Formats: sequence, C-alpha cells, structure tokens
Amino acid sequence: MALAQDFDFLIQWHLTEKCNLHCRHCYQSGKKVRELSLAEIREVITEIADMLAGWQSIHGVTFSPSFNITGGEPFLRSDFFTILEELAACGYDLFVLSNGTLIDADKAARLAELGVAGVQVSMEGPEQVHNQIRGRGSFAAAVSGVKNLLRAGLPVTLNVTLSRFNARHVREMAGLAASLGVQRLGVTRLVPSGRGREMLTQMLTTGEVRQLYQELFALAIPGLTIVTGDPVAAQMSLEAGVDQGCTPYGGCAAGVSGLTILADGTIVPCRRLDIPLGNVRSDALREVWATSPILARLREKNLYGGKCAGCERWGGCRGCRAIAYAWSVAQGEDDFLAADPQCFLKL
Repeated sequence: MALAQDFDFLIQWHLTEKCNLHCRHCYQSGKKVRELSLAEIREVITEIADMLAGWQSIHGVTFSPSFNITGGEPFLRSDFFTILEELAACGYDLFVLSNGTLIDADKAARLAELGVAGVQVSMEGPEQVHNQIRGRGSFAAAVSGVKNLLRAGLPVTLNVTLSRFNARHVREMAGLAASLGVQRLGVTRLVPSGRGREMLTQMLTTGEVRQLYQELFALAIPGLTIVTGDPVAAQMSLEAGVDQGCTPYGGCAAGVSGLTILADGTIVPCRRLDIPLGNVRSDALREVWATSPILARLREKNLYGGKCAGCERWGGCRGCRAIAYAWSVAQGEDDFLAADPQCFLKL
C-alpha cells in the first residue's frame, strides 16, 4: 500500500465551553471550567510546532497539520481572533467550527484576512426542525452568518447531525445548501453523550443509516459536495473483500491521526470520545501521544470487540469510537473498543 506523501495530523481545539445556544443533541455538558489563558495557549502552540518538527526530523515524515478551532461557540471568546493569528503565523491550515449565529460581516472579513481555510456551520434541518433542536431564532441567525461568510469569500460547510429528528429532511438540506451557494454539505451521526444522552432513542437503525448514506451519495447537485468524516460511510466507496490489515492508517482519527484539546487543557482522543489522556497544563503532548495506554489500545485490533474485531476493513475504519463508547455506556458497560452499533458493513 502506497502511503501519502504528507501525514495528516489534526488538532481539534475547543477554546471555550461557553455557548449561546442549548442544543438538544450536544455532546458537551456546558459546565464551567478554568479555560486556558492566552499565555498558556501560546505555550501549547509552540509545543505543537516543536512536536511536529521533532517527528519530521526523527522519522523523515512530512506532516500536513491542521486545526479545527471551535467551542462551545468560539466567537464568545474575546481573544478568539488573537488565537487565530497565533496559529496562522505558524502556517497551519485553520478551520473554524461554529453555530454561525454570531458571525457578522466584520467577523467574516477578519476570518478571510487570516486565511482561514474553511468554516463549518451547524445546520440541523429546515427552519422549524433546526429551531426545535437548537432554539428559537437560531436558523435565521445561522443563515445570516453563512451569507456573511460566503460574501467574504470563505468556503463553507453546512453540517447536519443525523437522527430521527431530521433524517427525512436531509434532501431539503442539500437543496438549502445549494440555494445559499454553500460548497459542501457535511453529515455526522448523533453521539448519545453529554446532553445528547437524552436522545438515545432518536438514533437511527443500522438499515436507516445505510439507506440515508446511499441516498446522500447518489445526489448530484452542481457545485455541492456531500462530505462526511464517518469512517463507516467512507467504506461504501471501497471494494469489498480487500484485506486492509491490522495497522490503523485511516478511518476513525482517535489514536491515529490527531488529538483534541478541551477548554481547560484536558487532552482526549476525540471531543466526542470523552476519555481524558492528560492535560496540557501538566503533560507533554508528545509523551501523551507516545505513551498513553488508552491510545495504545485504540491502535490494537486484537483488543476490539464485536464485529470490529474480525473486520477486514479495520485498518481503514474501526467504526466511530465515540458512538461505540456512548452506546456501550448506555448499555451499562464502559467499553470504548466495542463494536460500532450502527455499522452496516457485512463481514
């Protein structure tokens, strides 16, 4: 198997837990935390740069690092643009994840000036559905934010979290995205953690997930691309029967191609996989990546359970670890290596 020339490494950084919305499906708790100060954030940025440079020197691998900067709602942090400036100065690809409601023309212009590579705005359905999930008036405010971003020349992704609340409206969302001039429509599956635990019964069945993805990927709308980070969905385009081995190289990023830093400095494999690995205030990122027993287990096929353990596509998939973990917790277990309960792949 030929490897890509650059190794993708993603840091998702949640700058704050504060949010101006109270979404029904949110995987975050919204609890008050002692957020990293600007000085601490600058130290972590330097540490990340040194870590990647060290890896490149030692292993002879060229990295293509990128940052997803989000919250809570990142625009609620008063030094948000200063932090973006610090990251932009390092030459990293920057993406902002937002609910879109606070993005006026001036903020959009500043993002463009900083060279932000794209902005993801959460959109859960047509106006009535979106407002039901995210709160009254949030749809109109988000659409206004999207229009400001597009006028500033920024690539925009509308992202939908799929559940029974909105699954039947996804085609409408594709039409909305196209009518706004948005370049991409992204889809993710509901993770029943945080406040989202209350929506456990709104999870789609395995068959519903498969059918929905098939319909989405069959859409052909000029100028609009359907995208997803769902490792299971990505397998639909691959040939069946191809042994991908026991070395993780794609699929779920947890433990393989990135880390998440929370507002208080806690390090987790993925924001939706809320298992602490350490804290940047006391632990070196490089050491966490190399020595964490949690990450080591995520990289070992023989430790996985259910159908994931025997799957020939394990190396490039491994299911969504966050959904697998949240589902196992809901069943009274505590297993982040359990099978993805919505996987529709046949062994």
